[in-house]
Amino acid sequence: MVKILIDGNAIEVKEETSILEAAEQAGIFIPHLCFHPALTPEGNCRMCLVEIEGFPELELACSTKVADGMKISTQSEKVTEARKSMLEFLLAEHPLDCPICDKAGECKLQDYYDDYGLFDSKFNEKKEKKEKKVPIGKNLILDRERCIMCSCCVRFLREITHTQELGILQRGIHSEIGIYEGMPINNNYSGNLVDLCPVGAITDKDFRFKTRSWLLNRRDSICPLCSRGCNITIEYFHGFSRFEELKKVYRIKPRENLKVNGFWICDFGRYNYYYLYEDRMKGITYKKIEKESQMTWENTLNFISEKIKSLYHENKTSRIALICSSWLSNEELFLLKKIFKDDLEIENIYLVDPLQGESDGLLLTSDRSPNTRGAKEIGIKTMPLNIGTLSKETDLIIICGYFLVDHLKQEELKVMLKSIETKVLLTAHNSELDSFMDIVLPIALIAEKDGSLTNTDGFVQYFSSALKLPGESRPEWKIFIDLAKRLRLNPAYYNKFSSIKDIQKQIREEIPFFEEEIE
Repeated sequence: MVKILIDGNAIEVKEETSILEAAEQAGIFIPHLCFHPALTPEGNCRMCLVEIEGFPELELACSTKVADGMKISTQSEKVTEARKSMLEFLLAEHPLDCPICDKAGECKLQDYYDDYGLFDSKFNEKKEKKEKKVPIGKNLILDRERCIMCSCCVRFLREITHTQELGILQRGIHSEIGIYEGMPINNNYSGNLVDLCPVGAITDKDFRFKTRSWLLNRRDSICPLCSRGCNITIEYFHGFSRFEELKKVYRIKPRENLKVNGFWICDFGRYNYYYLYEDRMKGITYKKIEKESQMTWENTLNFISEKIKSLYHENKTSRIALICSSWLSNEELFLLKKIFKDDLEIENIYLVDPLQGESDGLLLTSDRSPNTRGAKEIGIKTMPLNIGTLSKETDLIIICGYFLVDHLKQEELKVMLKSIETKVLLTAHNSELDSFMDIVLPIALIAEKDGSLTNTDGFVQYFSSALKLPGESRPEWKIFIDLAKRLRLNPAYYNKFSSIKDIQKQIREEIPFFEEEIE
């Protein structure tokens, strides 16, 4: 450890720490455009210059390591003038695109001009005109006029994905970012270049010109599209109070978690967000009751619980089958096991998840379920799916999720479900499975409820609802608790669950794996 002085504040930091990182630890912000903690510093933007006692010139905070006894000034007059001059240099060729730029409202160049600029332009020469709207990859558009040559994109492709599709071409004032011939950016992490770009030179086709950043609400969540469980921020338009409609998601962005996904997310998780609002099941469908006024959660749960109690008291729980998936949270899988396996002693429990995909060797895993590890640690032991047995030996089947349609053809579904007397489906989306069901209940997605997921590496991650529930949707954990209370198999146990935190506390008490809260 070394002791240093920054703006009069004495702090102690580890050796080999950069001045910029040491300042952040002290709560002092040093402006920068080209620095990123996951990338090798190159000092291209020169905005992080600081004054160090005993040094003849200003030094770069991003690449200069601290030394014992070092005295640093980040706000001296000399430093401020240097930043102002550097900012003027960067803006000399920069176009006035702010009114149409997707980065407006979250652009560092705008912020720093407000802090250090507000100067009149002295630039009288003819500006260098560079190419606009250059396609450089599957979702990326490059505006070379806006580029400040920070090289974040080049370093990311060189150091993180190791694909190196971008480089700095030409020399001097003619330098520009470009792809190598025949090598467009086509890797599974291309969207991170948009996040890295500090000035809107690289824009995303999926988001381009659709809305403004200041109109969006931002909520933290967990990506459920593979077992990695990347930490994400969901950005959605909050809508207008006069119109009752589902809020539309516009962007998914990575949220830093060094234990899970670092600073990045894959393109599969970034762009496949349409499941959050397309084809959503919003109301209860109940074929056995014709009057729409009777389609209430109260009536439906009473009907299901009476069916279960009837078979239980007749010692026919072997005629009950449950098909669940690893898209259920830890809390929901825990309740499912307690109610159906431990209390009702149902043996016919099946786990049907989305089909396996391809792993990319970085973040995206082949397992397309977010909680396979959680199901394993909770002890969900399932049977292999047997169409013949289910068809002949089942009176009541409860299905959580629509993933059966990925594994069985429509004719196979028809054969399996035709002779089953009562068929209940809990789903967030409309699918061909709905037509075979007697009761279809709308449920919440991960982004719309509270709970936790256990990722492939065993990290338990807690999340809160980011989006409003559509229509009559409910989270499965509330449905399971309501059923348990109606079944009255263990009232003292289930009556104490009034919130998700109550269930989480019980899980930690009963399952050693969950004893420690891991964020």
